Amino acid sequence: MMKQSTIAMAVAAVLLAGFSAADEATAGPESKCQACHTFDKGGKHKTGPNLFGIVGAKAGSTDFGKYSDALKNGNWSWNDENLKAWVCDSNSAIKSLTGDEHARTKMGKQNKCGDDGDAIVAYLNTLK
Repeated sequence: MMKQSTIAMAVAAVLLAGFSAADEATAGPESKCQACHTFDKGGKHKTGPNLFGIVGAKAGSTDFGKYSDALKNGNWSWNDENLKAWVCDSNSAIKSLTGDEHARTKMGKQNKCGDDGDAIVAYLNTLK
């Protein structure tokens, strides 16, 4: 129950601060993501892909041209569990998600675990 309250408060804080899904400016732990990602529908890619609509999407399925081979060939979708693992440690997540201990990703380890990871995934769930 406490975890759900924390997530709800984080999402409410972002929305009450006047940020919408189309805004690139973010206020919570996801603000670190904006250096490499955009969040708006039809937004251009940066160093990383635009994350609008990422929840439920197949890994490596956008027109972003810089995915690692492991992501391009990914056979999973970005659900809450997979996203939480990814924002916590993308290097471990890519190995786990592919089942290949040699799989690599171009994204560095983010260390956004626990409540911070939950808040990021809650934010990504608003981008629809």
